[in-house]
Amino acid sequence: MCGIVGYVGEQSALDVVISGLRRLEYRGYDSAGVALVTADGLATDKRAGKLINLEESLDRTPLPAATTGMGHTRWATHGGPTDRNAHPHVDCTGKLAVIHNGIIENFSKLRLGLETNGHDFSSETDTESVAHLLEDAYAAAGGNLAQAMRDVCKQLVGAFTLVAVHSDSPECVVGARRNSPLVVGRGVGENFLASDVSAFISFTRNAVELGQDQVVEITRDGISVTTFDGAPAETNEYEVTWDAAAAEKGGFEHFMLKEIAEQPKAVADTLLGRVGVDGKLTLDEMRLSDEELREVDKIIVIACGTAYNAGMIAKYAIEHWTRIPVEVELASEFRYRDPIVDPQTLVIAISQSGETMDTLMALRHAREQRARVLAICNTNGSTIPRESDAVLYTHAGPEIAVASTKAFLTQIVAAYLVGLYLAQVRGNKYGDEIAAILTDLRDMPEKIERVLETMEPVRKLASTLKDKTSVLFLGRHVGFPVALEGALKLKELAYMHAEGFAAGELKHGPIALVEAGTPVFVTIPSPRGRSVVHDKVVSNVEEVRARGAYTILIAEEGDESINSAADFIIRIPACPTLMQPLLATVPLQVFACEMATVKGFDVDQPRNLAKSVTVE
Repeated sequence: MCGIVGYVGEQSALDVVISGLRRLEYRGYDSAGVALVTADGLATDKRAGKLINLEESLDRTPLPAATTGMGHTRWATHGGPTDRNAHPHVDCTGKLAVIHNGIIENFSKLRLGLETNGHDFSSETDTESVAHLLEDAYAAAGGNLAQAMRDVCKQLVGAFTLVAVHSDSPECVVGARRNSPLVVGRGVGENFLASDVSAFISFTRNAVELGQDQVVEITRDGISVTTFDGAPAETNEYEVTWDAAAAEKGGFEHFMLKEIAEQPKAVADTLLGRVGVDGKLTLDEMRLSDEELREVDKIIVIACGTAYNAGMIAKYAIEHWTRIPVEVELASEFRYRDPIVDPQTLVIAISQSGETMDTLMALRHAREQRARVLAICNTNGSTIPRESDAVLYTHAGPEIAVASTKAFLTQIVAAYLVGLYLAQVRGNKYGDEIAAILTDLRDMPEKIERVLETMEPVRKLASTLKDKTSVLFLGRHVGFPVALEGALKLKELAYMHAEGFAAGELKHGPIALVEAGTPVFVTIPSPRGRSVVHDKVVSNVEEVRARGAYTILIAEEGDESINSAADFIIRIPACPTLMQPLLATVPLQVFACEMATVKGFDVDQPRNLAKSVTVE
């Protein structure tokens, strides 16, 4: 949640901060604000609503020039999205400002104590407590903002990223992190803090990872990182491998359209470099021995939202290839049900950002039970990969739209690579069998491209169905998670009632939802690979059609047996059963995006949502 930018340098701090916030608005768009350290003291402005509201305010009433500053775009937790609850929050002296991502769980107790000691609060947020704590700590530390931050962080319970400035310390910005993302950008004569490297990619590709419970102080010429106890902390510097253009729309109306179009390349990039000179599969950071992997007797996939649906698809493939039982768990539920986990359990944590708090806490619970953990992630250096025993990075590039598209397809591909790697290590598959499956995977980018070239009728279908109030999605086998993902996309983007069901469950209740004209999307399995399942799904189509449903079938090219059961057909290239989700999902993404567009909704920033969920 929440986007954070901090800057010290020679440029206009406001220009740098606003540029970064534009790139981070996907993380939260309930309100936005800035704080600048000017020659006349601290200057702030903040406004409820999207970033444009703040920009318009700044145009009407410009702030003084400054080369030190910070900004914030908010996803509301404590306190509604109003001007007074927007960040930054200022202390009683008017000299110190703080911005925050996360939740301070003990803020009520802290606030009570501060109010008792004479501090006046002007907002409903947990964050303002930190501003007043820093006020007192700054005075006690003799004007050392970094020391004040260290002292305050020790008092806080919860997950947080904090960034602060003080008008009496005009040449520095101080940040801290615990279970919430913060990354440093190293420039020449300037340095940056941000929730994500995309905020400063236009200025530098050199980034510095921050570890847990660390405080960072940036000045024009230096970066200092310590633990909360003040000890020097080790850091890891790396180079960002994509450029600023990757985070721009590139001529597309929406980021989501651009990211849908980038899926062939994202899948191809995720497959690159996975086979060593010996012809065997390799993963990015494998810190588990072959012997440890041979001891695995159960796999648990933990994930949230779209990543959970990717895990559902992965279950079919991994069990089929390895013969290891696989469970797929909602990360938000995992640790609360006393799961059975031991050293022979492999937990696969899937997260686009690598900072998803529900998944991170589930991962930590698994590690406490001595399970081995493998992460599938799109963000290098994020927390989940750092706390895992092994990592497979997807190479989707930056995904800005809140509703996930290319991250979803690359998560499926990455999970398939994990399954094949396990099959290789455990001897479940011969080398030529693995090679044949990899060939099928390498064929998918071109086939996804072919699907994208035929989407105009799907866009028109959305216009036809825009007045419908409910849409159902059906599938069997790997088509069932595809149905779940199709329904999720429509909920996220078009704010419609949409449900995904296993087609065989229709007659056990859900068919009661079908009435005359109800749109029903059905993913039809290939008649070649699983003909029995194919015929059963076609029977399910006939069942809903008999109740008046408007049937929209996703079927492979050449399958003419479904023609009479369809009101609308979306054709996809023929492929093996386990590869079909990589194709069948794409029309559902396009449909949801177009449905939101014709309804006049914001495709990239749907209401109440944020890209990276860093609170539980």
